[in-house]
Order: sequence, then C-alpha cells, then structure tokens
Amino acid sequence: MSDGRPLIIAHRGASGYLPEHTLPAYALAIFQGADYIEPDLVISRDGVLIARHDNRLDLTTDVASHSAFVRRKTTKVVDGQAITGWFSEDFSLAEIRQLRAIERIPEVRPGNQRFDGQFGIPTLAEILQLVQALQPLTGRRIGLYPEIKHPSYFAGIGLAMEQPLIQALHAAGYHRATDPVFIQCFEIASLKQLRQLTELRLMQLLWSSGQPYDIQQAGQALSYAQMATAAGLRAIAEYADAVGPEKNHFILPLDSQQRLVAANATSLVADAHAAGLLVHPFTFRAENAFLPDSLQSAAELSAPGDWRAELKVFLGLGIDGLFTDHPDKALAVLQAGQTG
Repeated sequence: MSDGRPLIIAHRGASGYLPEHTLPAYALAIFQGADYIEPDLVISRDGVLIARHDNRLDLTTDVASHSAFVRRKTTKVVDGQAITGWFSEDFSLAEIRQLRAIERIPEVRPGNQRFDGQFGIPTLAEILQLVQALQPLTGRRIGLYPEIKHPSYFAGIGLAMEQPLIQALHAAGYHRATDPVFIQCFEIASLKQLRQLTELRLMQLLWSSGQPYDIQQAGQALSYAQMATAAGLRAIAEYADAVGPEKNHFILPLDSQQRLVAANATSLVADAHAAGLLVHPFTFRAENAFLPDSLQSAAELSAPGDWRAELKVFLGLGIDGLFTDHPDKALAVLQAGQTG
C-alpha cells in the first residue's frame, strides 16, 4: 500500500481539515493518500462501537445543546480521573444518532468550526462500509488502525470491546496478519486478550509519562518509560507487532533551546527493530500549537509552522509509519524525499 515508504496513518481522519472521527474526515484522508485511517472506538449503552476520541461526548458532539439529554450530565471516574460530562455508555445508538459532531480543539482549528453540526457520529460498521466503498475508487487497499479506548473501564461496566471489535473485523474479511489492520491500545491486558482472539496485528501505544491504566490499577511499577527501553520493547514484542511512542518524549528529546536535534535521538527505533517491532510514532500536526518552539512561525497557535522540518528529522530516524492530522502534507514530504 505504501511502496516500501513509511505508512501514513490518518489520525482520526484528516482531522486537520474537518472535525475528527467523521465519515467525511475519513474519506478526505483516503483521497489525500492515507494508507490507514484511525478510528478511536468507544461503545454505546446497547453495545455498538462508535468512533469518538473519548467516551465523554460533549468534547466532540453537540450533546450539551439537546434539552432532552440535559439530565444525562454526570460525574464518573474513568481511568482513575473524575470527569463531568455526557458519556457514550449512557446513550443508545438511536440517541447517539441525534447528535452531531463539533470541532474538539476550536482554539487551534477555528476553520473547522464551520462544519460544526453538519456530520453525524459514525459506527465502526459504517467506517468499514466507507473503506470498502472507496477502495475501488482509489485503486488502493485502505488500512484500518482502530484504537480501543478505556478498555478496563468499559469491561468493568459490562461493555468490553475486544470481542465486538474482532467479530466486526473478521466479519468484514480481515483475519490474517497480512491484512491491512493494526489494533492499538495503551493498556497491556487488552492487547494480550486480543492476541488470543485474532492474528491481526497489534500495536502498543506509549504515552510520554505515567503508566498504562491497567498496570496502575494492578499496583505494578511498570512505566511507559520502562516499556520504551530495549528490555521493555522485547517484552512488548511477545504480544504485539508494533509500538506507537508519543513522539516528543520517546523518539527525539528536545535540546535546551527546544530544537529538534537528530543527534539527540534515543535508541528506541533501533531497539524496537531489534525486537522485531515496527515503530509508528504519534502525532504529526502542522499548527504551531503542536510544534517545538524553534519550528513555530508565530505566536498564533493555529498558524502553520515548519512541520516539514519536524517530519524530515523523524523520517531520518527510520520510523516505519506515522500518525498525522494532515495526510496530504506527510505524503508530500515523503514523495519529495523519494524524488530527491
């Protein structure tokens, strides 16, 4: 699908241009050349997998404006944190159908707000249908890179997602390790459970601090930093096929002037490859808000900075793929590198 170049993984779709986790955002990413699209998955009260960044619906939908749902606002403890809002598990799919997507970070992407209220909330089944409908139009096989969100939490309320996800993927024809699917998660236990259910490839996410919630819940000391060591990566390779480090902490430390310096790169890529793991860091974005100080173009958070320079440094480290909100920009850098 990528002709040997690093994979372009559309982070929540082409979310730099359209509200994330909407069918138009996924479609745009595909037409921009993404190899994979990435839906974050949560679940409804009646057990339907839907694509949202989080189970707190008011972050990315207009649920707060629906008078019929005012009393659904509540406070819950999710992954050890008290959170107040409206939650996917308190809504049936029929009720979620009444909601419309909104831009999650309007202060950084004010242009995306013009689409607020225009798009619905897609189910996993609808995303699978979209991918299979667009493949003949593009002449490419489009990959899927779903993330299971909050698996311990959902399992604890009787809404475990692992089995429904695998059943849906297998029913859609994705069975083998050679099929264009990676399933990702921050929690270890969920990935180990998935390994017992499928041959599809799995990816262990690594946040920049702390530890997986299931490890924290069990009272164990394993941290993401320890998981990113050579020994930690070898342990990951026992149940996963790839690792997804948060880019700024694990792949390339910044120097004292907040500059990207390739010579400062950790050995994570080499250590992961030695363990047999692919390396897919996240997340590459064009706006100043997400770039090191030295690559920012202005004080305005929403303005584009020197995203090309950042991406080129990481590509030089030998990564195997990358998550990006701007698939077209990543593809342009990769194509320019191939043509010299």
